[in-house]
Amino acid sequence: MAINYRSDEASANALVRDLRSAGGEAMALAGDVADPGEARQLVRDVITAWGRLDALVNNAGLWEQDRAGAGDLDVWDRTMSVNLRGAYLVTDAAVPHLVQAAGTLVFVSSTAGQRGEANHSAYAASKGAVISYTKSLAMELGPLGVRVNCVAPGWVETDMTRDTFSDPERRREIESSIPLRRVGAPRDVAGAVLFLISDLARHVQGEILNVNGGSVLVG
Repeated sequence: MAINYRSDEASANALVRDLRSAGGEAMALAGDVADPGEARQLVRDVITAWGRLDALVNNAGLWEQDRAGAGDLDVWDRTMSVNLRGAYLVTDAAVPHLVQAAGTLVFVSSTAGQRGEANHSAYAASKGAVISYTKSLAMELGPLGVRVNCVAPGWVETDMTRDTFSDPERRREIESSIPLRRVGAPRDVAGAVLFLISDLARHVQGEILNVNGGSVLVG
């Protein structure tokens, strides 16, 4: 498994050590997915190391606040660059190899891409576009043997949401809005991704798998 990171090298290396100690092959690759050259290099590095690419998970994401009428163009551009352009660039470089391996492709979207999100319209728009991109590629690449699906998490406890959950009252408010009454953990999303890239999902194509504790019922 190749783990891409842009700035948090320590966390990437820690994950590599965990994977290797469990008997797997792993490496950490630095690179900005929004940069065309670096996106292509990430794929080349994987092919150089292992000779093939069986699965790609597009998980890079940026979640910043923007308000309508405030002229937050920098937020919009940064968000689209990472969340949408980055997913496109890495995918575009990977497709020939995924076709060759009859591989699988998984995008990570969000409930925000399904219902919108006030004060985060750039994020919601980018994640909605990822859903449309998933469905388009599912139709295009399916006949070539590549499975393409998407996971749409709700609230998950990650570095991206740490500041939000640091407020106990806000956390209680969020938890009370979720039928399962808890915030998701990274492993909840990882389990859904693992299912989609496994043979258990060999006849699943173009689906949006919701991992949100029941907070958005759009299945």
